[in-house]
Amino acid sequence: QVQLVESGGGSVQAGGSLRLSCAASGYAYSTYYMGWFRQAPAKEREGVAAISSATSTRYADSVKGRFTISRDKANNILYLQMNSLKPEDTAMYYCAAGRGFPWFELRVSDFHYWGQGTQVTVSS
Repeated sequence: QVQLVESGGGSVQAGGSLRLSCAASGYAYSTYYMGWFRQAPAKEREGVAAISSATSTRYADSVKGRFTISRDKANNILYLQMNSLKPEDTAMYYCAAGRGFPWFELRVSDFHYWGQGTQVTVSS
């Protein structure tokens, strides 16, 4: 049974930092691409960052230079380091995994497994 469990969300002021973690279990973690998505109230879920099984990375333009995605294959953990946070980064953040599709497109439909989400709130 595939399980993705996010942690690390919280409330910070603009300019602050947070690190999200996603613990994965129940599948061949190292062979899947992974990603972080977010969804703000009344908005569609959008891709934030993704990382391939070979650890290539891709970022949404809105977070380039501020967020860093990484993965620990030995411990099956995905990370998202978020710096210089802005109020518009406020959203529920989801960890996701997939295989067999173009992971670099950051499309929701290309990811098969999802966590329950962790809330990030950035105040001005």
